[in-house]
Amino acid sequence: MASSSSRALNAILPQIATAPYEAHQKARTFASRYTKSGQYDTAIDVLFQSARELLKTGQAGSGVDLAGFLLEVYDTKGETVSEESRGRLTQLIALTGSAGAWRKTLIDKSLAWSVKYGDCPAGDQDLHHYVGELLYKEGVFDAAEPHFLASGKRDSARLLAEMFTLWSAEGGTAGAFALRGVIPYLQNGNILAARVFISRFTSGVPKDPSTPNVPVGSDEVVLTKDQVVNFAQIAVLICQRANGDKNKVVRENWVRLCGTYQSRGGVLTLPDVRAALNEIANLYFAIPLPQSQSANPMGDIMASLFGGPPREQPTARKLLSPSAS
Repeated sequence: MASSSSRALNAILPQIATAPYEAHQKARTFASRYTKSGQYDTAIDVLFQSARELLKTGQAGSGVDLAGFLLEVYDTKGETVSEESRGRLTQLIALTGSAGAWRKTLIDKSLAWSVKYGDCPAGDQDLHHYVGELLYKEGVFDAAEPHFLASGKRDSARLLAEMFTLWSAEGGTAGAFALRGVIPYLQNGNILAARVFISRFTSGVPKDPSTPNVPVGSDEVVLTKDQVVNFAQIAVLICQRANGDKNKVVRENWVRLCGTYQSRGGVLTLPDVRAALNEIANLYFAIPLPQSQSANPMGDIMASLFGGPPREQPTARKLLSPSAS
């Protein structure tokens, strides 16, 4: 591929410093010819190297345009998500910079490609993690949040907890932030991410010195001064032991947990939170949803947010078994 693309790159790259517009047009012309003749890998190499060099010189518009063309060639070729195909995109995203809307355009197009050619309906986990970490380091917490949630990786859950700890110090209750991490992970069936998140997040919440920790099997609940954080910890442990309607004791523990904490009022009684807890009850404990409630609102939101269609609702709900994670 290097030898095939060298002729085009020798004509393009030297012009970038002095005539970026002409270099950009040449890159498009060469790539179009290669694509029409089925030389997809050569087109990809020309577009990637040209976009990279344009971005290095601050030509964000031209660089992102070629990156978009690169994704079109990915689509034409049927390029699946791999370390190599993803790595080209993360390099270009890193070089684009945060000014203007260029980077967001590239991120959105990259995630839409990964929805189509990857294994995850909300987009590639590693790509989401990369974007989330990038935005977190820049202090753009609200934009980083959905990427960490969509990723669901252990490291994403850890960074989400760290970010929420910093964010909650600026205002808001620890309990509300605890739910923002735990509920989406549980709705997606990701017990491991929920565990990692709540364990890390709880370590930054003031403890209740008058109450000892509560052992739950081989785990324990670290009682804090925030009752909703305590609820979130217990909820994760109960869901971990769920087995649909077969484990009556655990099922009753869930009902009792929700009833006890919701009777105290606060954020757990909000309609959206109630609806999310109803979905979790259905997913883990086979407790029927209210007739008016969608079977998977979080799945629909995540799929549509990053370029995929809402998933069709199955005729029978999937039930999650106990997790050893």
